[in-house]
Amino acid sequence: MILNWNRNGISWGHCARLLVLVALVLTGMARGVRAQEAEEQKPCPAKTPPPPEPYATVYLKNVSQVNDANDLQTAVRNIASRARVYYDQSVNAIVLRGSAEDLALAQKVIADLDLPKKAYRLDYTVRMMDGAKAAATQHYSLVVVLGERGQLKLGNRVPLVTGKVDADTNAASSQVQYMDMGLSISGTLTGSGDDLILRTKVEQSTLAEDKSGVGPQDPVLHQGVLEQTARLAPGKAMTLGSLEIPGGSNRLEVEAVVEGLK
Repeated sequence: MILNWNRNGISWGHCARLLVLVALVLTGMARGVRAQEAEEQKPCPAKTPPPPEPYATVYLKNVSQVNDANDLQTAVRNIASRARVYYDQSVNAIVLRGSAEDLALAQKVIADLDLPKKAYRLDYTVRMMDGAKAAATQHYSLVVVLGERGQLKLGNRVPLVTGKVDADTNAASSQVQYMDMGLSISGTLTGSGDDLILRTKVEQSTLAEDKSGVGPQDPVLHQGVLEQTARLAPGKAMTLGSLEIPGGSNRLEVEAVVEGLK
């Protein structure tokens, strides 16, 4: 067998195999580069937008005051903290946005808090006292919802003439205004159960027979006002106070009792 050697003692066949191996490696690298370039030239697929979060609108049935609705909204935000909560005063509704679980929790909180308010009957006894003796006794009743104000008025609307003088022309002009005269009672109940707080105002106004002296159309008004805050237990009467009637020796004594309505 005859072998061909080069000057360095390496056979020509071995060199040929090395050259073939290098050529294969270079060919593979070229193919990889072309594949990478083709991959980079492919258009990026369009991103699909995420589906919108579900939302719900809950119309309030029993909460009608803005302050109460704001308190309810705060409670929902504190308990269902991941839900987004908005109050729409124009339609008296709570709008919710979030996951299905968040909406379910928020709706449960609203259902637990949006309950009918308890109603009460306020009975007032107003005694006209002549010294220590009751000269006359009147009874008045108000039905109030817890937290809301009730009011009754008894009497007349009296016309009052008012006027002014124009500074440039010295001409007098007048207009008629009406004022409520008589008895006015208002009351607001807060609290719960046997611990109720009554804020009440009783006002008695009359026209005096004497004149003010300012003008013939300017009357004198007699007015007495009683404002009181008292803690009441259902079924137990309490004397709220008394007010003097100007222009005489009589006074009004006011008593109140509260009863819950079913």
